[in-house]
Amino acid sequence: MDSTRAPRYGDRVATPERTWKAEEFLALPEDPDHRRAELIDGRIVMHDPKQLHQLVVRNIMLAVHAWAVGSGHGHVIFNQSLHLTDRDVLSPDVLWWADPSRVDPSTAVQPVPDLVAEVRSPSTWAYDVGVKRRLYEEHGAGELWLVDVDVRAVLVARRSAPQAPGFDVGHVLRPPEILATPLLPGFELAVEDLFRFP
Repeated sequence: MDSTRAPRYGDRVATPERTWKAEEFLALPEDPDHRRAELIDGRIVMHDPKQLHQLVVRNIMLAVHAWAVGSGHGHVIFNQSLHLTDRDVLSPDVLWWADPSRVDPSTAVQPVPDLVAEVRSPSTWAYDVGVKRRLYEEHGAGELWLVDVDVRAVLVARRSAPQAPGFDVGHVLRPPEILATPLLPGFELAVEDLFRFP
C-alpha cells in the first residue's frame, strides 16, 4: 500500500508502514473515505459499521437527546472528533456534555465529553474496550457506555465522583435491566430498547 496516500474503506487498518501525527490526520480532505476513521496511537483505523451498529447508535442518540431537551440540560451529538494527543484523534459514536458552552459548532474537534458511548463494530471493538477506553478515562470522561451488539449488553464504566482519578465503578447490563446514570438525573433506557427497531 502507498504509505503517502490517505486510507480508503477497503483498507482494514490503514498505512501500517507509517505513523501519523494528529495535525496530519485532521488535515486530510473531508471526503467519504475519511468520515469513518480514527487516529489511534498514530495509526489510521477505518470503521466498517454495519446496519445494526447504526441503529443502536440512533437509539442511544434519540434517548439522550430526548432527555436533554426535556430536562434542558446538556448537549448531545454523534460521531464527533476528539483530539486527545498528538497521536490520537477518536470519533465516539455518541457524546454528551453537561455544559453546552464547552461545545463549539464552528470547529470539527471538540473537548472530551462527560458521557461517551461506543457501539460494537467488528473493525473497532478491540480498540473500544482497550486503548480507547483508557484514553477516555485518562482525559477526563465521566462515564463510558460500551454497547456489545453481539451479546446485547451494555458495559458501563464510570467515576464514583467527579474527582475520582479513573473509572472505579463498572456494571454489565442486559435485558430486562435499565440503563441509568447519575450524570443524567431521571434518565432511564431499557437495555432491550437499544435493540428495538420499529
